[in-house]
Amino acid sequence: MAARGVTATPLANDKSTSAAHVELSSKPELPAPRRLAAAIPRSGVDAMARLALRQYLADGDRDLAGAFRSGVAALDLVRARSEQVERALLHTWRAWLGDAPEAALIAVGGFGRRELFPHSDVDLLVLTGAQPEPRLLRGIEQFMAGLWDIGIKPGHAVRSVESCIAFMRDDVSVYTNLLDARPLDGDAELARSLFSHLPDPRTWPAQRFLHAKRAEQIARHQRFGGTAYNLEPNIKESPGGLRDLQLIDWLGRVMAADHAIAAGGELLDSDERIALERARTALYRIRYALHLLAGRAEERLLFDYQRTLALSLGYDDGVGNLAVEKFMQGYFRAVSRIAAANDDELGRCAELLAPEPGPSQKLSDGIVRIGNQVDFADSDLPRNRPETMVSLYLALAGDDTLVDLRASAKRAIRAALADAKVDLDRAEVHAQFRQLLDADVSVAVAAIAGLARCGVLARLIPAFAQVSGRMQYDLFHVYTVDEHTLRVLGFIARFSETTDDKTFALARTVFPRIAQPGVLLIAALFHDIAKGRDGDHSELGENEARTFCARLDLAPGDTDLVAWLVRRHLLMSATAQRQDITDAEAVHRFASEVGDWERLDYLYLLTVADICGTSPKLWNSWRDRLLADLYAAARYVLREHRDEPPLLAERAATTRDRARLQLVARGVAAATIEDIWADFPQRSFLRYRAEQIAWQTEALASSPELPLVRMRGEGSRGASEIFVCARDRDGLFATVTAVIDRMHLNVVEARIITSMAGRALNTFMVLDGEGRTLKDLAHIAEVEQVLTESLRDPDTEVAVARRSLPRTLRHFRVAPRIDFRIDPGTARTRFSLFCSDRPGLLAAVAQALHACNVHVHDARIATFGERVEDFFEVTDSAGAPLDGIGEAALVEAVLQRVEPESLKQTNEQTGIHNAETRIAG
Repeated sequence: MAARGVTATPLANDKSTSAAHVELSSKPELPAPRRLAAAIPRSGVDAMARLALRQYLADGDRDLAGAFRSGVAALDLVRARSEQVERALLHTWRAWLGDAPEAALIAVGGFGRRELFPHSDVDLLVLTGAQPEPRLLRGIEQFMAGLWDIGIKPGHAVRSVESCIAFMRDDVSVYTNLLDARPLDGDAELARSLFSHLPDPRTWPAQRFLHAKRAEQIARHQRFGGTAYNLEPNIKESPGGLRDLQLIDWLGRVMAADHAIAAGGELLDSDERIALERARTALYRIRYALHLLAGRAEERLLFDYQRTLALSLGYDDGVGNLAVEKFMQGYFRAVSRIAAANDDELGRCAELLAPEPGPSQKLSDGIVRIGNQVDFADSDLPRNRPETMVSLYLALAGDDTLVDLRASAKRAIRAALADAKVDLDRAEVHAQFRQLLDADVSVAVAAIAGLARCGVLARLIPAFAQVSGRMQYDLFHVYTVDEHTLRVLGFIARFSETTDDKTFALARTVFPRIAQPGVLLIAALFHDIAKGRDGDHSELGENEARTFCARLDLAPGDTDLVAWLVRRHLLMSATAQRQDITDAEAVHRFASEVGDWERLDYLYLLTVADICGTSPKLWNSWRDRLLADLYAAARYVLREHRDEPPLLAERAATTRDRARLQLVARGVAAATIEDIWADFPQRSFLRYRAEQIAWQTEALASSPELPLVRMRGEGSRGASEIFVCARDRDGLFATVTAVIDRMHLNVVEARIITSMAGRALNTFMVLDGEGRTLKDLAHIAEVEQVLTESLRDPDTEVAVARRSLPRTLRHFRVAPRIDFRIDPGTARTRFSLFCSDRPGLLAAVAQALHACNVHVHDARIATFGERVEDFFEVTDSAGAPLDGIGEAALVEAVLQRVEPESLKQTNEQTGIHNAETRIAG
């Protein structure tokens, strides 16, 4: 049947939304709704009518998208789109079901709240009698199918009133969805029979609802990493997202349903409501733009969209601060406000619903205990005596029987911080913070974290406010700067704990040696505090730290130590990961820069905490061993007070003696040891530990046939270790790296040594794709077998495996840079490659080296998120350093395999240095 109520030409717009109109308006306005003719009841919707309705919705969406781009608030647009969809939806309902006295159409969820974003689902509930007639059910099916035909995606349910009530009694999510319900059309009596149960304090009393929603929220937050500060947050479901915002509204309505509870006090005051509305406005704007950009109901702020969103929302690049970083900082600040308001409301609801806690107990001057919570004796104390805010969190952290602040205390703190007259830069506050730093480390860290989350720390240290919510647009730093800082402090607290847990065993050994844990905490607070500014954040952070230490009236020696730690907080990690720490000269340079044992202890602890607090995937057994080795080597140098590295002969002899003792104990004959070692160059005894030399020697003694491949899951350097002994030949390094890559292992370090008789004595330290050592003996045996077979035929060339680039890496292109310099100690070329990470990168570089007849003598592989920094020691086929022609050929070969488009750029653009720079290093 034709739907005469809809024609092909009812879609005129009442008001022009041309560019000229927008320019003349002092304030952007919503476009007037397009007209839609009334439907003829029960006439159905034919093909022409479906096309017209689809066009009506498409034109309306285009109008709203244009209005968004002209500056109309997303809060207004989501309501306008809800009204637009509602008109088309009701037209379709009436065309199929007419007055429908036996059914009621109900909007639920976001549609019930009149909040439809460009690609939101339209949540509907159709109420029927207990036994609906088949004719009615057919009409409902036609209606739902018709919605899909015209471009509306319904999320729907068809239920009787009785089944709805039964469902909502058992399922809090169903009940919550119905809290937002509103009737659209149909049988008014059916609708009233449902709405008489909403909200229903008998079925869902406030206490039960609070408990269920809190449990639901905890589970949801855990699914999204338990933090609002993920690199690719979900704007709806992550902590502080729209779902938490909705929970604040739901709790208010459920609590208000019980008049006795509602009389107990306002859940949100006017200042909190204003802050919350600002955060809501920010998130709605971002979500609206995200839907338009993605062209679908995308709720994740993926790297694919972040840059474009930042530019479309008006952010621009600044010195030291990209547009995308500014944009994400705005997002993170909005969700932090929502998370704080959500936490406050949950606390107030719990207090209003809890039994009377009994009389207060005085804990300290102005601080009282009420039940298992802590509060101010007077709500005006934070304004009049700001230091009590610090003492309040110190009291909370120092007593395990206290679980939280009272809601009244949180409100008093927020009110004080909102008052510009409240000054935290005063002696009493600084003295209280000093007292906090002198407390037990775990207590101090917990108190600092509390002060940070409620905003006190940002007022006390203005520089901390600048990095609040500040992300770094890379894959290395997975948290905002403020969240990273708190995690670093948390790891320092773990180091202070006495436990049998072997994790951080060295850090727990070192920690008791430091005399001033508070100094370490201040250094951790300030180590990244200048991120995002123009200049070196370590130098700028040192200045900030000195200023704060002066306010705290710290002793000059303590201030100098804090300043040095902030200035040099990257020294140890950079040395361990970018230099050869088996090289005595490299260790001596590091030890000389550190200067003494005290600084070494502090720096080691800060370095480990910094790495662990950067990403949960960054810390592994290899980095653990690397830093431990550097710490031990530097401590030895500082203990011996050596001005120069020990003589090479002395070091080699020491390694020989220690390895010989191990081998003799294992039953290896002395003559066999000497025969094997006669082919080992001195470099082996300088670059390998005694334990590695013993392992290699024992392998060669048991199987002299070449090629020899041995692997052990737990090597001496915190990674799985592969030892390859084969006749040296061109392409050996390329073959081994290609095979390792094909077996989905990552090389973190390679040691390339040639024996006196021309055999390769190569070692590769590897980890699996998750950064772990190999445990499975069958897997280890498979690696040995595949590598051995690949090396037997010298003519075999293993192709580099081709794998697609992971999605996240596509958005973080690092322009490749290649540096050359001659190492005066070895008379070899130091070849450095800085570029974007990608699967099979090392194998591709090895193929380039092979293609250019370049021999590799040493390699260090360092990956920092999306960025790779690889270092090779190389020579030409004659054993000489590369000349200019050789360097140019290697550059072209590497870029051809790593990033071909870079070949179109000039040498200056690719970072190839001229000869003078290269030789000077």
